Amino acid sequence: MNLLRYNYEKVGVDNVGVSEVNENILSPQDVRKILDTDNMEIVKLCKKADISPRKTDDGKTYFSMDDVRALKQAKEASSNAPATMSKSASQLVVDTLLTSLQRMESNITTAVSDLLDTRLEGMDEVVVELIRCKTENENLKNQIEELNKENYALKKENASFKPFMFGLYSKEDVQNTLF
Repeated sequence: MNLLRYNYEKVGVDNVGVSEVNENILSPQDVRKILDTDNMEIVKLCKKADISPRKTDDGKTYFSMDDVRALKQAKEASSNAPATMSKSASQLVVDTLLTSLQRMESNITTAVSDLLDTRLEGMDEVVVELIRCKTENENLKNQIEELNKENYALKKENASFKPFMFGLYSKEDVQNTLF
C-alpha cells in the first residue's frame, strides 16, 4: 500500500492530514476528518445526498472524491437550510399533538362536568318545588275566580232587597237590580 497525501484543494477543505491508497479513494476516517463530523452524521448526509458507500473486495468501506464533494455540499446545504423533519418524524409530532389535545379536551370536559354537577346539585329539588308552587298558584287563582263569581251572585241577590218600613225589606225581581 502506497500512502499519499490528498490534495484538499480539489475537495475544498483546509489542509488536514489524511492518508489514502489512491487519490480517488477515501476511507471513512478520511471523510470524517474532511467533513469534521462523526459516523452518524455521515450516514445522514449519505441518505440526504443519495450516496451509497462502496466496499472493497476485503469488505472495507470507501468513498470517492465525487462522493465526498457531494457529502460536503449536502452538509453545507443542511447547515444553511432550516432543519426539516422526515415525514415519519413530522407524523409522530402530529400524532403526539393530537393525543395531547384529546387528553386536554377530556380533562377540561371532566372538570367542567364535575363543576356543573356540584353547582347544580340541589337544582332538581328546586325545580320540583317550583312546579309544585306553580300548580298551587293556579289552584288558588281558580278558587279566587270561583269566590268572585259567588260574591257577585250574592251581591246581586242582596241588591234585590229594598228597604220597606220599620226595618222590613221587600224582595224585588233580580233582573231590575243595578248589577
